[in-house]
Amino acid sequence: MRTYKGLQQIRLVLVSALRRAGGSFLCTVMLLLHGSVASRAEDKRPAAQGHVTIPAFVDPERRIERGVGIRSGTIRFVTEEDYPPFNYIGRDGALSGFNIDLARAICAELSVTCTVQPRRWALLLPALDREEADAVIAGHRLTSDLRREYETSLPTLRSPARFAARRDRAITNIEPAALAGRRIGTIGGSAHEAYLNAFFPGIQLVRFERPEQALDQVRRGEVDFVFGDAVALGFWMNGSESLDCCAFVGGAFTESRYFGEGAAIVMRHGKIDLRNAIDHALWRINRDGRYAKIYLKHFPMPLY
Repeated sequence: MRTYKGLQQIRLVLVSALRRAGGSFLCTVMLLLHGSVASRAEDKRPAAQGHVTIPAFVDPERRIERGVGIRSGTIRFVTEEDYPPFNYIGRDGALSGFNIDLARAICAELSVTCTVQPRRWALLLPALDREEADAVIAGHRLTSDLRREYETSLPTLRSPARFAARRDRAITNIEPAALAGRRIGTIGGSAHEAYLNAFFPGIQLVRFERPEQALDQVRRGEVDFVFGDAVALGFWMNGSESLDCCAFVGGAFTESRYFGEGAAIVMRHGKIDLRNAIDHALWRINRDGRYAKIYLKHFPMPLY
């Protein structure tokens, strides 16, 4: 089983992930904050807290037809090698994670054989181009460029932005006027910084180069809030590095202009039948509660 040894190696992994996501807070911050996350992903999942809202990415009233189906009888998925809780090698040596469970649920709904192979991030889309895989399920963000070059499914997950603060600060109002003068930490150059600049002009914005710096400062009380990716914040707050210091404050921010439309499954351009079949499966999985079970298994904390 893979583990990360040494702070420098962990930072290299974190920097690589941040670079490909445009510098925003990501759930990859777990790699730094939890140390050997891959080896602990199964027995150190965050405990469920309060009411967990299951995000609805598919309109249950919108009927999505399966179409002609999948002629080959098999979907060859590829996913990233080590990106918990989305993909990781479990203690039994098997590939596990949110994306793996979702891929298998899709194949079960379509009554087809399912294979899921791990690859490095940079090799995922090339595997489609070389027809070595049928679909990538690895958290690619929906963008106009991606849609132009590939077929993309309905959203499979979206991580909102949230504020977090020390529990002993007893701050509950996150209206812009109420936060005027407050020190808010976030990653410089990220979508989260852009959102704060646009809608919270009265705050004292504190920019950090790395997520661990912002998280350390909110834990120490040097900043009043940290504003970032809810998945990253949620796993950090439930991990040992936070010392149970902090909690989410206020609700979720989901403006797609800043935080995207979510992640999607990616297929080769022109694979309309496969896209329709996967969208149909996602619709069915959302309607009958299977998506909710998968979501709660891997994201038991209230992100919304």
